[in-house]
Amino acid sequence: MGVINTTPDSFSDGGNLFQGSQLDIECAMSRARVLVAEGAHILDIGGESTRPGAAAVSSGEECDRVLPLVEKICAELDVIVSVDTSTGLLMTEAAAAGAGIINDVRALGTQGALLAAAQTGLPICLMHMRGGPKDMQNAPQYNNVLQEVIHFLAGRVEVCEAAGIVRSRLILDPGFGFGKTVAHNLQLLRGLPRLAELGLPMLVGFSRKSMIEKLIGRAVDQRLPASLALAVLAVERGAGIIRTHDVAATADAVAMTVALAGVETQ
Repeated sequence: MGVINTTPDSFSDGGNLFQGSQLDIECAMSRARVLVAEGAHILDIGGESTRPGAAAVSSGEECDRVLPLVEKICAELDVIVSVDTSTGLLMTEAAAAGAGIINDVRALGTQGALLAAAQTGLPICLMHMRGGPKDMQNAPQYNNVLQEVIHFLAGRVEVCEAAGIVRSRLILDPGFGFGKTVAHNLQLLRGLPRLAELGLPMLVGFSRKSMIEKLIGRAVDQRLPASLALAVLAVERGAGIIRTHDVAATADAVAMTVALAGVETQ
């Protein structure tokens, strides 16, 4: 899953696709074409930064940022478009524009999101986040982070099923870096096989995240090797979708991991 942020303030690539205050659609399409050529099966389009400390944007502004690009990618490229949003209006409009996945960091907890997502008929990724982007990294605490994340996601699955969303449409994301310390992130990574026991596909995102800086002191533009290592470890523990800014390198690393997993023991 390749990342395309239509935001001016995302932590890694915010503003890269802008001319002044406006998204440059042709620049964004060039980026989309590169990611697909590098091996992305999914492009994740987000119009609201969810980095720690980020402020919310209005649903109208989010739609204005995301929908034109969704429409153009769906019309021109052979790739699944995922829309990274918690906004019911954007879910509905993106589905009509051809999007194939809803990726919600708030696990359909925003008012109107559950009904909107159910009505789209699309697959939905439910992510765990403690708090919201503005405050989630203010000393997050858990008694047992793995058990609490599993309990939360299992509960959201039940809510979705009660709303008429069949289980086979759901994907789970433990939310690395969303309301977690470095220790919490490592505990979650170690425990991914437990989350896999829920029997649903798992999406993970480590790409360029600050946990790498905190562990080994690397700046954003120096985090690729560690991001690849984390992707490999996640795939070995059952992750099926890797969300990344660096598709070509990640695709190669994942391909080698999958190849080794398929080798029969002699």
